[in-house]
Amino acid sequence: MKIRSDSFDNGTRIDARFAAGRREGDSIGFGDNRNPHLAWSDVPEGTQSFALLCIDPDVPTDATPHPIPRDQPRTDFIHWAMVDIPAAATEIAEGACSDGFTRGGKSDPQGPAGARQGVNGYTAYFAGNADLAGTYRGYDGPFPPPHDARLHRYFFRVFALDVARLDVGEDFEASDVLRAMQGHVLAEASVHGTYSLNPDVRD
Repeated sequence: MKIRSDSFDNGTRIDARFAAGRREGDSIGFGDNRNPHLAWSDVPEGTQSFALLCIDPDVPTDATPHPIPRDQPRTDFIHWAMVDIPAAATEIAEGACSDGFTRGGKSDPQGPAGARQGVNGYTAYFAGNADLAGTYRGYDGPFPPPHDARLHRYFFRVFALDVARLDVGEDFEASDVLRAMQGHVLAEASVHGTYSLNPDVRD
């Protein structure tokens, strides 16, 4: 199976319009938060649905140092989790699932007919913030710490599955998807882009 994006080339910088956070001069604020275009092909026979995950594996475990050193231990942050994408759907248009940042999270994010979108990492990240707390579903893009010395990578992973509906609950997370997919993955394809809010970080 193959995957591509018309929004960015594999391994290159993601444009700020696809990010939840953007820099304008010395100011950091919310960005356009549009989902990028994705399309996949060479789907294996027997595919009944697809699952989609977007994961940043470069999130610092401690955001207090200024700057955050490149070699600090890192962890995953989930930006998107979607399941039950119909087998006939092999493309997601730019901005079709997210077009703007919603404080408190999208209550009913758009997506392919029949697909379900899970909870992303901003739900936990904003939990203690009275202005932003809520349940964040669907796609919410990059917002890496502006003082992080590491360039963040964002992996968009599409899985072809041999089941039409994945056994996950209503407020599922990426970890639930990964568990439920075990034994049902026929193929996987991934593409990644990079992003940073630190002007001193280069590719």
